[in-house]
Order: sequence, then C-alpha cells, then structure tokens
Amino acid sequence: MPTVARNIVDTLVASGVKRVYGIPGDSLNGFTDALRVNPQLEWVHVRHEEAASFAASGEAALTGELAVCAGSCGPGNLHLINGLFDAQRSRVPVLAIAAQIPSDEIGSNYFQETHPTELFRDCSVYVENVSSAEQMPRLLRIAMREAIEKRGVAVLVIPGDVGLADIDAAAEVVKAYPSHMIPAESQVEAAAKALNKGKKTTILAGAGTEGAHDELLAIAEKLQAPIVHTMRGKEFVEPDNPYDVGMTGLLGFSSGYAALKDCDTLLMLGTDLPYQQFYPEDATVIQVDVRGSQIGRRTKVDIPLVGTVADTVEALLPKIKANRSSTHLNSLTKHYQRTRKDLDELATPSKRTIHPQYLTRLLDEMADDDAVFIPDVGSPVVWAARYLTMNGKRRLIGSFSHGSMANALSQSVGVQSAFEDRQTIALAGDGGLAMLLGELITLTQNKLPVKTVVYNNSSLNFVELEMKAAGFVTFGTDLDNPDFSTIAEAVGIKGFRVEKSKDLPKVVKEFLAYPGPAVLDVVTERQELSMPPSITVEQAKGFALYAIRTVLSGKGDELIDLARTNIRQLF
Repeated sequence: MPTVARNIVDTLVASGVKRVYGIPGDSLNGFTDALRVNPQLEWVHVRHEEAASFAASGEAALTGELAVCAGSCGPGNLHLINGLFDAQRSRVPVLAIAAQIPSDEIGSNYFQETHPTELFRDCSVYVENVSSAEQMPRLLRIAMREAIEKRGVAVLVIPGDVGLADIDAAAEVVKAYPSHMIPAESQVEAAAKALNKGKKTTILAGAGTEGAHDELLAIAEKLQAPIVHTMRGKEFVEPDNPYDVGMTGLLGFSSGYAALKDCDTLLMLGTDLPYQQFYPEDATVIQVDVRGSQIGRRTKVDIPLVGTVADTVEALLPKIKANRSSTHLNSLTKHYQRTRKDLDELATPSKRTIHPQYLTRLLDEMADDDAVFIPDVGSPVVWAARYLTMNGKRRLIGSFSHGSMANALSQSVGVQSAFEDRQTIALAGDGGLAMLLGELITLTQNKLPVKTVVYNNSSLNFVELEMKAAGFVTFGTDLDNPDFSTIAEAVGIKGFRVEKSKDLPKVVKEFLAYPGPAVLDVVTERQELSMPPSITVEQAKGFALYAIRTVLSGKGDELIDLARTNIRQLF
C-alpha cells in the first residue's frame, strides 16, 4: 500500500509535472523518499528555499503549466514565501508542499513550529492543512485545480507523519482544459459604439494579450490606434508590430507616455498597469480582462468587458468601422521613432566607462533567436525594457509585479531545468546576485548552463536613483563587490570580466557561446541615469535638492560625474 507522499508524487507524475524544487528536511523525508523511488519526477536541489519558489515561478511562467516546490517545516517553508508571492502576483500556477511538524505536537510551541495556513494566506489562491491521510487525494486534487484554473499559488500544509501514513488511493490526473470567455453582447455593442466615436484611440496592452497577437494587430489596424505596452506585455506585443509606440510607466518611453495622455479613447487589453499617473485624465476607457475583479482598479472605466482578449477582440472587430483617420497613429509612431533613436544613441561604447545600455544592446544582438532573458528588479529591468528586442520566439520574464531582488538567477534555474537546450540569460544586478549568491552552486550541481551577466556598478543603483529623485543624498547603497568572475571560477563556473568598452563585444560573444554555465562580470557606469518618460515637478525639485545637498556634503565630484554621463538624456 502506498504512502500519502507516494500518492502525491504519483499524481504529480500522472498530471505531467516533471520536477520539484527544494531542500530536504526531516519533515519532508516521506516526500523525498517517494521521489527517490519514482525518478520520473526530478528533484532539483537548490541552496535556498526562496530560490526553489522562484525557480518554480520561472518554470510556470515559461510553460504555463503547474510547477512545484517544497519546503520542510518552520524555516524551510517560510523561505518559500517571497518566491510564492512572485508567482501569485505574476499569475502563474505553482503548487507548494509545505511540510509541518508532527500532528500531535501542533499547538505546543514545538521545535520549528509555525502556522503555515496563516502565513501563506496572502500569497496563495488556496492554502489548506492536511490533518489526515484520507483527506490528501481530494485536497491535492483541489489544490492543483485551484492553482491551474486561477493561475496562482496553492499550498498544502502536510505534517510529516501524515505524509508517511499508508493510503489506499490511486494516482489521479489533474490537467488544464481550454476555455473561452466572451462578454455579453450588450457590452460588446457599447464598446464598439465608443470606439467608433473616438477620434484619437490608443491601445494599452499587457500580459493578457499572450496568444492574441494577430487579434491585437487586427484591431489596431482597424482603429488606426498606436499600441502602448507594459513591461509584462512587451514579449507578446512588440514582435512585428508597426503600431507599437513603446512602453509607459516608470520604465517607459516618452512616446508611450504621450500616446496615453493624448488619446480621447483608451482600450485596455489584458493589463493591470499600476501607475495611476500615466493614465489619461479625460478619456473614454474600455477595459478587457478575463478577471472582472481587475477592472477599474487603476482608473475609472466606462465600459468593462469581462473576457479573454482574443475572444473579445474577435467579437469587437466586425462592429468597428473602417477607414478611420491615421493622424493620431502617425503622430505617435513618429514620436516613437525619435524616442527610439535617442535611446539607441546611448547604447554606444565609451572610452572612460561601460554604459549598461551598450552591454544590453550587445546581448540583444548576439543572443539566440529564442533566448530567455530574466532581468533582476532594478536597473537591469530598465535596460531590458529599452534594449532587448522581442521577436515572437524570445521570452522575457521577471519579478515585474512583485518587484523582488534576486529573482534573475533563481528564476533561471527553473527555466533552464525545464528547457535544457534553450539559451537562458540572467541579467543580474550586483545586489541581486549577491543576495542569493549560493544559487551559482545550484547551477553546477544540476549542470544548468545558465549565462549570468552581472551589471556591476558597486551600488543598489535603482535605489540611488529613487533617492536622488526624492532629493536625498544617497546613503547605504554602496556595495563593496568582489570580482564575481573569480567567485564563479571557485564554484566551477566559467568566469569572464570586462572593465573597458573596447573589450566587450569579443567577450560577450565568447560568454554566450560557452557550452556550460558562465558568469560575465561587467563593470558598468554607476551614474547612468535611467530617466522616466515624464519628469514631474516634484522629481525635478528632488534632483535639484539632491544636487545642493551633494555639494554641501562634500560629494561634488559625484554630481559632476552624474552631469557628464547623463547630459544626453537630460537634454
């Protein structure tokens, strides 16, 4: 008779799950032993449970299918929380096995006791404690179904003794099934009427446009509407898109900002862009989202459409009048071309320093056509947003909603585990890499050929920018970094280091071509200013105040460097 743990493993295998990320622990012994006797489910041993949940998040983001991580009782599963928050906010399906202390000790303040059902409540669509062996098959089925259908995190809390109990139950198959969701005809009619009335319509497209590229271009053509994309929408919107005018939001372009601010009608497709200040102030807003609860969260919505983007756009298209004016579209595409030209001029070599824009442009030019890019939160996301080119085969994922440091390398573990032969490039900040530095050893232990690029500017760079914009003299952001290429070599990874622009093209080529895991440590310009698309009065005051305070505090040289390296961006 199989144990509860064996039933879990067999059900995961029958349902198509390929691997589990985690670290062993005594309360997980039943589960890991079940993995030992069923090699169809691979155990990916990481060095920190946070990396396990990030790896599961990365795999789920790429495959769209259920990924699994596990943590032992107490500190073990507590470490999962940050990566699970990322998966939950990125809306990717992840199942977490959270082991618990022995059942008869719960409530006694036992060694390593916590209350996981309470702790995981905020980062899950479903969390439940399994108090008996008989519950497990049904709760496992429910948890998997919740994660898959709600595209979020499900957590099963399992005491070690329950996992070891015998159970008379067969493995089950739990899969995702395709479905369609179309708004009511009355809502489609109302949206079409508003779109036909609009003279300057702009489309804001997000991650919900995945799988709807043809429909997106078709409605943009009919509306003669520029398309602004979000960071999470970039990989689905940007490829072969003559209507794209760039991003908006804190990382965006001035053209994307203008396209939203200048429109009289805004069509939001599968997006939850959080920054209210970037929405138009006086426009008719139509929002399409498969989750009705998301509609109207960011700006007042006149016509809500609850449905999938592809199906809703297909319903709208026959009702949209053709032969519209292209004045608004032409104006914004020309604006985008100017913006793109200005940004490209920054991605050039320099005698004195290495611009991070130049590094990112070289990676973009030399990476595989189907490469997966994973930037750390902070300035690497800015450069990825502006200098990586999406072509329909490449992928770009990250902690874009949760915004956690240290996601790049750990998510790369999940991506590379799921796609052994696909080029996976982690764009790591020096702070982010150092935070979970032990995951470099995970690469060697699991023979994962991840390419890790380090934007080594000896600072928490984006935090410094935020301080400057708020008028503060930077403090507590210095990083006394080692030579990361040397650290890489010490753990069995090929290391490269570049300090001058002239050496960069050759080394980037060698780095990307290396057959195993590799680290490229690039000393980049610290004072590079990643300007937002529109500078507010408050930000301008903040930068001025920062300048005054910097001079008065005796750091005038830093201010001179800032002005010298960013004069092209400011003017």
